[in-house]
Amino acid sequence: MKPVRVLVRRPWRAAAEASALLVAAVVAFPLYWMVLSAFRPAGEIESDEPRPWTLAPTLDSFRRVFGQQDFGRYFLNSLLVAGTVVIASALIAFLAATAVTRFRFRFRTTLLILFLVAQMVPVEALTIPLFFLMRDAGRLNTLASLILPHIAFSLPFAIWMLRGFVKAVPEALEEAAYIDGASRTRFMWRILFPLVFPGLVATSVFSFISTWNDFLFAKSFIISDTSQSTLPMALLVFYDPDDPDWGGVMAASTVMTVPVLIFFVLVQRRLVSGLAGAVKD
Repeated sequence: MKPVRVLVRRPWRAAAEASALLVAAVVAFPLYWMVLSAFRPAGEIESDEPRPWTLAPTLDSFRRVFGQQDFGRYFLNSLLVAGTVVIASALIAFLAATAVTRFRFRFRTTLLILFLVAQMVPVEALTIPLFFLMRDAGRLNTLASLILPHIAFSLPFAIWMLRGFVKAVPEALEEAAYIDGASRTRFMWRILFPLVFPGLVATSVFSFISTWNDFLFAKSFIISDTSQSTLPMALLVFYDPDDPDWGGVMAASTVMTVPVLIFFVLVQRRLVSGLAGAVKD
């Protein structure tokens, strides 16, 4: 009977694999077209007969990108903002998730519901209020105007996700640590933190990607001081409504994608285990 079951399931498995490959191709095609356009000469990019290949690849678009005087500064600003958001949001989310999971206090459920509601509010709806808030605080044209909002928007998702990881740690383990003489602080950082670290990695990936690719806040809060601009703002250097440099735009977008891919490759194993733990929980 077992061979019959295998034969019955095999067509469904083949259909599922074909569907997965089709979805992957649809998702990857824009990335392929972006990289291809970055290596194309200007004549092929503006051609009326686009082709999914090029016979004359060139690095001229990348030379224009790296030839920009402020491109390196934009890159460092993006790295600083994204790194600060990832570290700060991970630490705050870990402490908050531990508090709402291990402690019983008034309005705990209300607080969790507020975290969930905060995720439902569109970022675009809060941009104008945040602009006035940053203006009144004197934070416009500074990297702090980008760091603080991204930390705030990263925390609800991170807290909800880490809450499941903290809850999965048995309370008996905590009691055993106390019996052995460990303080609450020592238990949190020596025992609990390593156990929930895969969840921290998973939330950090989402925080890093949303912060690194942010254009709305960078355009809204960095008004006049271009030295505080981030990498997405470099795209505007190559975009002129009358004569856009699509090769430069695609090359800059390709360069922007590389750090995200590197970060993803470095944390891939932790990310998979973190998402698996979140689904299991």
